[in-house]
Parts: sequence; structure tokens; C-alpha cells
Amino acid sequence: MKGRSIFLAFACLLLAAAAWFGWQVQRGPELSGYEVTAGPLVQTVVATGRVAALSRAQVGSEVTGVVVERRVREGDRVQAGDILAILRATDLEAAVEQARAELARLQESTLPQAEAAVRESEVSLAQASREAQRRRQLYEQRAIPREELERAQQAEAAARAAAEQARLEARSLASGNPNEALARARLASAEAQLAKTVIRAQVTGTVLTRDAEPGDLVQPSRVLFEIARDGEPEVLVPIDEKNLEVLELGQRALCIADAYPGRPFTATVNFIAPSVDPQRGTVDVRLSVTEDPGFLREDMTVSVNIETGRRERALVLPNDALTLHPSSGTASVWVLDDGQARQRNVQLGLRGLAATEVVSGLNEGDRVLADAPAGLREGDRVRLKRIETLAGMANSQGDSSQATASRNELPMRFD
Repeated sequence: MKGRSIFLAFACLLLAAAAWFGWQVQRGPELSGYEVTAGPLVQTVVATGRVAALSRAQVGSEVTGVVVERRVREGDRVQAGDILAILRATDLEAAVEQARAELARLQESTLPQAEAAVRESEVSLAQASREAQRRRQLYEQRAIPREELERAQQAEAAARAAAEQARLEARSLASGNPNEALARARLASAEAQLAKTVIRAQVTGTVLTRDAEPGDLVQPSRVLFEIARDGEPEVLVPIDEKNLEVLELGQRALCIADAYPGRPFTATVNFIAPSVDPQRGTVDVRLSVTEDPGFLREDMTVSVNIETGRRERALVLPNDALTLHPSSGTASVWVLDDGQARQRNVQLGLRGLAATEVVSGLNEGDRVLADAPAGLREGDRVRLKRIETLAGMANSQGDSSQATASRNELPMRFD
């Protein structure tokens, strides 16, 4: 009798367990899911860039020489025209001295000699003219033969030609004459080359690098200094080309320098490169800083969060609940409908790092599966063991926490 009671109890226990198991099977497995809610959504592109000047001026030497003095170093502020370094070039100094000597020879020796020759030729002409006049009178008095008159006349003509030639040479050596102008041009050219041994800043800005020390021999092809031109700083960001579709000029961005994480600042997209880097698959984007925070330095690392779209109120869904179909350009979700899993196609709008806007296909309050199992079929019964909402997932741009939280991108699945 006792054994029969034990058997009946064990049979009842098995029936209860079978009933419970059947009930659990009937209810389906427990899965995580979300409740579709409406709220603000900000679509952003997050990347890392660096601070860059509007432009950099590379300063080098136009002549070959030896550095005798360097007057600036990294970080120094310079004005256009300030001396950066001084070179010594003995060949250029010799060329200037030679040009000066040539000009002095023209002005102090050659010209006075030509003027003296003019005076001498004029004296000779006067003497030849008097002699020719006397010979003419004597010939008229028949005191001399005609041959002597002709010789005197020929001597006068020769003296007149010599005087004219002397005058021409003197005029050619006068102030402003071609020879003097050429000599002055040679001197100016030599002095200009010598002036290039004084290396000056061509722009106002900050010295970034220097590659010149006293005693260095420099060549025209060598960059000695690099100067960041004054102006509002920019942030240069290489962004993955897959985000090119959503980028536009004028978009606002929140920037955080790694060295000053507690002092975010704003910037605006002002340039998008017309080409893509084939090696990295990125496009260079420049952002102008709205208001210089005062601590930015050249090449400082900056995290950038560019706002590419905003909805004040939209139906949003975490990315891990979406399954994208690239071939058709659509997406689908698994919706819990009266305890059964139903696959539903949806149309997407703004795509954020953590959540995406659902334009159509879902209603507020719908429950979707967060991560549907691979073997799930249409009509299978399932239960939600944890329901999450999206309230507070999308922060406004001014909230610096978004730049940190949005780094943890929730993946989208692809079929």
C-alpha cells in the first residue's frame, strides 16, 4: 500500500512537470526586447582629428650660405619682416664689391678721362682751324701752293672728327648713360642677392619648427622654419567615406581636446575635400572653431562629434533590433504580436550611433525583439523577459556626455 502511494505521488509529480514544461513551450522562450517610444534623436558622426592652422608658411634660404645667427625658436611669435636667421655668403659679398668697384671706375676714372679727352680734342680742333685759316690767306696771296692749303684743311677736318668722337664718348659716360645704368643694375642685383642672406618672416604667426643652427650650411631647397599663420584655428578630421552622404557645409560640431576633456568647444564644418584618400578610405573635413577656447595648440588631438541631423520627436529604435537588407535597401524587425514573433519591414530615417529613426512600419508602444535568435520563424511564440525603453538615449548636442556615450555604437545586423 505504501509503495502504491509513492508511485502515485511520483506519477503526479511527473504529470505536473510535463504540464509545466508544456506550458512553458506554449509560451515560448524568453528574449530581451524594447518598447518603441518617441523622443529626440540626434544623428552624429564621431571622429578624431587634430588642430591645424589656416595655413603654414615654410621658410627657407634662396641662396647657399652658412648660418651665423639664429634669432627665433619654436613657439616664438613673429611679425612679417622679422629676422629669423642671418647667413654668411662670401661669394655674394665679393660680387657686391666687384659691382661697386665697376660703378666707381665709370664714375671716378673713365668719365673724367673722357671729359679730358674732349677738352684736348677741342684745343687741337681750334689750333687746326687757325692753321687752316692762315694757310687760306697765304694761298689767296699766292704765297703758298694749293697742296699746303689742302693739307691744312684735311688736318682741320681730322681734328673736328676727333673732337666729335671725344664728345660722343663723354656723353656715353655721362650720368644716366647706358654703361652706368648697366653697372648700377649689376650692383643692385648683387646687393639683392646679398640681402637674401638675411632670412625674414613673410607672414605674422607662430614658429612651429626650426631646422637651422649656427654653423649649418644651408641650400635653397632646405626648409629652415615653419610658421603657422595667424587666424582662427581649424580642426582637420579624416572621416570615413561611408559618412560622406550625410556631411554638409555649415553643420555644427562639438569638439573635445584630449588634453582638456572638461572644456568642450564648438566648431562648424567649412570644408569637405573633393577627393577621397584611396589608402585610408577617408575624406578630409575642416571645421572652423566658433570661439577659440584659448588652449588650442598646433596638432593637438581633438575628438569631434558632428551633428548631421536632428529630430525633436521621432520614433527611435536601438540599432541591434534592426536587420538591414542591403540588396533591397530596407530593414526589418521582429515584433511581438499577441505573444507571437512577426517580422515587419520598416523604413528608416536618421541613423545615429546608438539608435535609428523609424519613419514607418512601427507605432509607439510596439514591442520588438532586441536580438532575435537565428532559428526564429514567423508565428513562433516568444516572451519578453526584459523590456527596455529609449527615453534619454538621445541627448542634445550641448551635452558633452554624448560625445563619450556615443562612442559605444550598437551594431546593425545584415542579412
